[in-house]
Amino acid sequence: MLKSIACGDVRASNIGQTVTLAGWVHRRRDHGNLVFIDLRDSGGIVQVVFNPETAPDAHAAAEDVRNEWVIQVTGEVTKRPPGTENPNLPTGDIEVAAAGAVVLNPSKTPPFYVNEQSDVEELLRLQFRYLDLRRPAMREAIVLRHRVVKYIRDFLDRRGFLEIETPILIKSTPEGARDYLVPSRLHPGRFYALPQSPQQLKQLLMVAGFERYFQIARCFRDEDPRADRQPEHTQLDLEMSFVDEEDVLALAEELFTAVVEELVPDKAVIKPFPRLTYAESMARFGTDKPDLRFGLEMADLSDIAASTDFQVFRSVLERGGIVKGFRAPGCASYSRREVDGLVEFVKSRGAQGLVSIALMGEGGSLEELGQDQVRSSAARFLSLDQVKEIARRTEAGIGDLVLIIAGPSKSTNLALSLLRHEMGRRLGLGDPNLLAFAFVTDFPLFERNEEEERWDAMHHAFSMPKEGHEKLIESDPGAVVGRIYDIVCNGEELASGSIRNHKRELQERIFKVLGYTHDEVDARFNQLLTALDYGAPPHGGIAPGIDRLMMILYGRENIRDVIAFPKTQSGFDPLFEAPAEVEQSQLDELHIRVVPEG
Repeated sequence: MLKSIACGDVRASNIGQTVTLAGWVHRRRDHGNLVFIDLRDSGGIVQVVFNPETAPDAHAAAEDVRNEWVIQVTGEVTKRPPGTENPNLPTGDIEVAAAGAVVLNPSKTPPFYVNEQSDVEELLRLQFRYLDLRRPAMREAIVLRHRVVKYIRDFLDRRGFLEIETPILIKSTPEGARDYLVPSRLHPGRFYALPQSPQQLKQLLMVAGFERYFQIARCFRDEDPRADRQPEHTQLDLEMSFVDEEDVLALAEELFTAVVEELVPDKAVIKPFPRLTYAESMARFGTDKPDLRFGLEMADLSDIAASTDFQVFRSVLERGGIVKGFRAPGCASYSRREVDGLVEFVKSRGAQGLVSIALMGEGGSLEELGQDQVRSSAARFLSLDQVKEIARRTEAGIGDLVLIIAGPSKSTNLALSLLRHEMGRRLGLGDPNLLAFAFVTDFPLFERNEEEERWDAMHHAFSMPKEGHEKLIESDPGAVVGRIYDIVCNGEELASGSIRNHKRELQERIFKVLGYTHDEVDARFNQLLTALDYGAPPHGGIAPGIDRLMMILYGRENIRDVIAFPKTQSGFDPLFEAPAEVEQSQLDELHIRVVPEG
């Protein structure tokens, strides 16, 4: 070894010992005759002192080095002089008096500072990711990720789960997004697909009798990236036989709670995890991934709106839409400019507009509210009694601002949920140290695709309907509730799962509602359907996303900050400059011809 101890492991107990260190120059300070270098390795940082009187050769070497040079130092561990200790470092009580130094490798001047947490343009960070990963915050994220994954493995191993790897090169099967296709050289004109998830494979493992399976699985989806989405991601894939929903949810809650309490004890968890049905979550929060760290719950105001003279409300209701809103506490004082900003916010998220009602004043009850205290562009269309009823419904009081959107149910809920999240952020209502995990259950099995006039699976096609709902599959698909559940936390979906179909006949009926022909079912799903004929046990599972979990645990708003080598928002890799063109000879081997755009 080129070092006898890690830089961050040197302590007062080593005083008097001669040690050999190796690492990167984190910071260099020249104090006249003495040169001080903070030397960094994966273990931490230690201060090294170069004295020209006691070690002239080592001091001469230190004169040349700069930040991020790689050096080796040999010297004696000594106590720092009184008053020079650094309480912010574990090694802050000691220093190493250099007796010898060797430059192992010089470094160019980095394109950004590694030794401080300054704002750096993300594209530059990703282009020089190997330097970005040297920065303390990035290193901490990767170390925490390792510990979380290791904890998950040990936790499941103790509970009888087997970690089983599944293929990366499989057949293209529809699972909600586009597949990444891989051409086969040995089978011209045919393609593998990268798995969007191991869904069918884990069900086949249940048929195979393994009963408790898990995998830290790599998954690939050719979809537009977002802050919480990447073309390739990592998930904990978990499946169990002979279980119902309660078994899966209890295991998941135990795992998530233990991970937080053991590895990020500064975070708090609400226990037990609250449970909401999909219908309840949509009604109260407008989304199936609510942030439960604060209230601001929504209220359906459609019946009140129907009795007003406001034509905007009435025309929306006549077209089958809804009128819905929530209160923003203490925001009645918002200026016209601030309210206009909220209008633009919801318009950019699909709403046609926003109606605000400010209840001006300080203190007092709603019964004392006067017409002169109501400030709203719709005030002349609303009676004072109607305003008071809207306030009661949204639990608003004097000094609050009521925010209302009217429109189609789907777009109204979406825009309102995003506005609720934005107001929670502005008002500082979401405690960053609280992890509000919750289960959302009873999702619809199907959702209507109006553009293409067909039924789609809300999650995927392999979920079991709730008992008694099988009879509605053909007659009323939209009313079928599935044995489907999600885990959400602080406004993010962290996991999806379900109890799976283990009967061929029922699975074929679901495929038929989704519009698959007999030949399409045979081509895409024959391996699974055939397996279900051979004694498939009842089974179910869940698949938490590791990247999103890490984003929540580490307190970041972008999963790229917890992935070692991520892609950009557009799916581009600045480090390797991928995707990239390939040699024509490679295309010829694969019998592929690239057709120019246009």
